[in-house]
Amino acid sequence: MFGTSGVRGRFGDTITPEFAASLGHALAACNYGRIVIGRDARTTSPLLADAASSALRGAGVDVIRAGRVATPTLARGVSVTDADAGLMVTASHNPPADNGFKLWSPSGQAFNEPRRDAIEGALEADDEITASWDSVGNETTVSDLTESHVSQLCDAVDIDGDVSVVVDIGNGMGGATVDALLEMGCDVQTLNATPDGRFPGRPSEPTAETCATLCSVVEATGADLGIAHDGDADRMMAVDETGSFVEGDELLALFGRDVVSAGERVAAPLNTSLLVDDVLESQGASLTRTKVGDVFVAEATQDNDVVFGGEPSGAWIWPDETLCPDGPLAACKLVELVEQRGSLATQRSELTSYPLRRTDLEVDQKHGIMEAVRSSLLEQYDSTAVSTLDGVRVEHDDGWILVRASGTQPLIRLTSEARSEKQADALLETARDVVEKTERE
Repeated sequence: MFGTSGVRGRFGDTITPEFAASLGHALAACNYGRIVIGRDARTTSPLLADAASSALRGAGVDVIRAGRVATPTLARGVSVTDADAGLMVTASHNPPADNGFKLWSPSGQAFNEPRRDAIEGALEADDEITASWDSVGNETTVSDLTESHVSQLCDAVDIDGDVSVVVDIGNGMGGATVDALLEMGCDVQTLNATPDGRFPGRPSEPTAETCATLCSVVEATGADLGIAHDGDADRMMAVDETGSFVEGDELLALFGRDVVSAGERVAAPLNTSLLVDDVLESQGASLTRTKVGDVFVAEATQDNDVVFGGEPSGAWIWPDETLCPDGPLAACKLVELVEQRGSLATQRSELTSYPLRRTDLEVDQKHGIMEAVRSSLLEQYDSTAVSTLDGVRVEHDDGWILVRASGTQPLIRLTSEARSEKQADALLETARDVVEKTERE
């Protein structure tokens, strides 16, 4: 039920007030006695938060309502409010009709597998816990979590303010980025700054296609860089001063290069480009590959020699600061990098990139298809070339392919990388053919 980043689905189908109440009862059954609840700007988020809060209090759990906040603000707020767990009502970068829930531990890390399994077990048991009339939970509110987050951002970086930035909030919850950069003296312009769960400015997920306006504005205004967030601001993507969208693997390489020393490691998922390996090796450091999902990256960053973790989709984790993907923190770190190391376009030009292809296939039975794909690829290739850590990754002499099921949507995700455009395309088609043949059968 809980994928790589919580549970999501279309409101009224998978996600309902009844499910929100059941989730509240499950948290109570797992002995979480104090929960902080936050929500994004989606139109259905207030009622889902209300339903969860009512069920929690009815089960004897105290609730702290944080109101409308970014996901990293809520994740950091678990420890700030001395709560046992955090419940964020959000569908992150999904379309407006969707909603969902993310669960956070006091460390700022998303619920790990044992915690998720316990919640799923309680949901399956479907026990509705009801406290006696004199032991129901209390509900209080907290209004300064964003202010606390902004203060933490300002403490985490050293910015003199001589940078001009265009921030595309995407009608989401990324306002902490603007507040922090303004407080540090930066010249900030905003796009789509009004929170609106219908996402009228652009689709919530920040991609090269959806950030076309940001690219144009950065180029036209002569800004030093552009920043883009998704709906709950756990993701951050960027645009350089020429108006070019910066790929996630490039950001991962630049962030990693900035923070590592010889002998240290960076954690990133299996679909990360070889260019990150190259950059880290040049620093005497290395890349540790994880399952796809920020929770798995966060777990890896808890090793003492792992100093940074990230996903090319836009989730970035500095474990010394927090174990949650923090889009505003990533934005401030990137502004600091530009101020200290110069032009983002120039920094990108120092990287050697390889042709990388990513696409999604919509399917009805993703888990059944993946089982068949796994069997097919294990039959076709030597076992030493195949990894089943997360989906199926196949190493070729001149590249690799990765086939895996989305953790939150009815999709099979395909990735290929090679040292030539032609081979990258050919490998992607190989992966596509395997999935489509399996689906037909």
